[in-house]
Amino acid sequence: MSIVPVTYSHVAPSYNGRPDIALTEALAQVSPKAQAKAHKSAQDFEAMFLNSMFSQMTSGLKGDGPFGDTVGTGVWRSMLTDQYAQTVAKAGGVGIASDVFRTPILQQANRAA
Repeated sequence: MSIVPVTYSHVAPSYNGRPDIALTEALAQVSPKAQAKAHKSAQDFEAMFLNSMFSQMTSGLKGDGPFGDTVGTGVWRSMLTDQYAQTVAKAGGVGIASDVFRTPILQQANRAA
């Protein structure tokens, strides 16, 4: 079984649970290259937010195990939380990326019009 990544060109966009006509029209005016760049930037932004959130969640953990308090744990923990954040953002995240993606696409479409 292969997993096909969802792109905005395959899914009818919605905003607050309703069809997003403005974004649909804007996507028709913005090049696929610009859409891909905006999508990547939005996903990276969400990953940074999630990384910050995950870092705060694990900052007070002490003791044995993978989150123990040893010399190398700080570096290892930061890499682990970064990977968690990247994975969650790629899997759909918490919804921040879709709003961050919407704004530059609408701005680019308004400039093109």
